[in-house]
Amino acid sequence: MSPLRVDLRVPVGRPIPELAEFAVQAEAAGLDGIGVPDHHHTGRDAYVVLAAMASRTRHLSLYPATSNVVTRHPLVSAALANSLDELAPGRAMLTVAPGFLSVEKAGEPKARRDRLREIVLTLRGLLGEGRATLDGHDLELFHRPETGSRVIVLASGPKLLELAGEVADGVMMLVGLDPAGVEAARRHVRIGAERAGRDPASIEEILIVPFGLGDQDTVRAWPRGWFREGQPWLRYPSASNLTWLRHAGLDVPDGPHEDLDDELTDRILDAYGLFGTAEQCADRLIRAHDELGTHRVFLFPAHSWATTYDLPRAEVEAFGTTIGPALRAAGLSAARPDL
Repeated sequence: MSPLRVDLRVPVGRPIPELAEFAVQAEAAGLDGIGVPDHHHTGRDAYVVLAAMASRTRHLSLYPATSNVVTRHPLVSAALANSLDELAPGRAMLTVAPGFLSVEKAGEPKARRDRLREIVLTLRGLLGEGRATLDGHDLELFHRPETGSRVIVLASGPKLLELAGEVADGVMMLVGLDPAGVEAARRHVRIGAERAGRDPASIEEILIVPFGLGDQDTVRAWPRGWFREGQPWLRYPSASNLTWLRHAGLDVPDGPHEDLDDELTDRILDAYGLFGTAEQCADRLIRAHDELGTHRVFLFPAHSWATTYDLPRAEVEAFGTTIGPALRAAGLSAARPDL
């Protein structure tokens, strides 16, 4: 069976030396990669965090999850991606999106899709050939990764999925784990790729997988709750979450969701991600691999606005003690000489 790479979101909620040490712990637990939210308002720069992690680890893939295309010029982003690759050769990549919290905090609007398209193509040119043109200006990157660097678009809605298929090297997609929902999302990636004359098989796919540990009452509270005032948890970070749940045959109202009955709540949890005990999460992840044939996932620990920057300590422990060993026992874990 093909291996399953498992990455984890690690927020910038603690001092940088502590975050670097946490990356060491994540690597020791058997995780394959770390994505760091690029949130300037925290006062900690994601790329400095990733550089510190690179200096302490040997195997982890390292990348921002995710950088927006508003608050940094693409020449700056390309230089940062190259710098990270020099510190962690072959382990770095760049992920981008229109923007959420960082642009909101900067008082800027999200990038429009046409602008995102232009910048993704610019980044690919700079990190590939070292040249690109943007807004009529020729750009050049003197030093770049020896084998180039992948530019991944984070997408949850149909139009962004198609854009990723058109112009990106890959897509990180938040569309749940139900086969019908995932296939509907994959169709949009294929539409975009075919529209641009590209081979859909050339586009790397990373599934973003919500991950909530706890007993039944604890995990049922997530879909019934709120991310922050005015935004139901099921609509974070995008209302498109409901689109894919509906493709899965679940009649989920737009919100609020406090009154979801137990049966529907449990079906939502199963379709949406990994929820329950560590053993249940391991079983669900193995089933997702079997049903979807996915090769890489990005675990997205369940959180609210109040807990956005909490380190996922319990999740790393659960992966090290239960989930990782279950994957290895099922023949799904990439061989690592240190494990």
